[in-house]
Amino acid sequence: MSPQMLPVRAFDARRGLRALGVFGAVGLGLSGVAVVTGFGIPCPWRQLTGTLCPLCGGTHVGMALWHGDLAAAWAANQFVVGGLVVLVLLGLLWTIEALGGPAVRPPRSLRGRPGLWWVVIGAVAVVFAVVRNLVPLG
Repeated sequence: MSPQMLPVRAFDARRGLRALGVFGAVGLGLSGVAVVTGFGIPCPWRQLTGTLCPLCGGTHVGMALWHGDLAAAWAANQFVVGGLVVLVLLGLLWTIEALGGPAVRPPRSLRGRPGLWWVVIGAVAVVFAVVRNLVPLG
């Protein structure tokens, strides 16, 4: 069956919450290991190029959040913190929906184009990486 022939599944808030739960559990686990051992996941991009990728500092964000230090998390990587805020908001909306509340959806013009969301996120990530690399590391 070709990809164009595959049926599109309707969004299910419970399925979205499960995915967020797995993502959160992995993030908490990696951050917890970094807090306890001091070791995080090294960035291959930074090791190869010496520049920061959009996710560089993500381990520091997790460690700062583990300690409740929002200012340090923001200083480590604003892109990651912003993404986490969006995921928390989505989690709240999906929880309300899963409990029988109203479903909140993007405007119709954006709903049928999931690829557009990834293009926008990717463009923001590239711009963020370029801008943060223009300022030399202290």
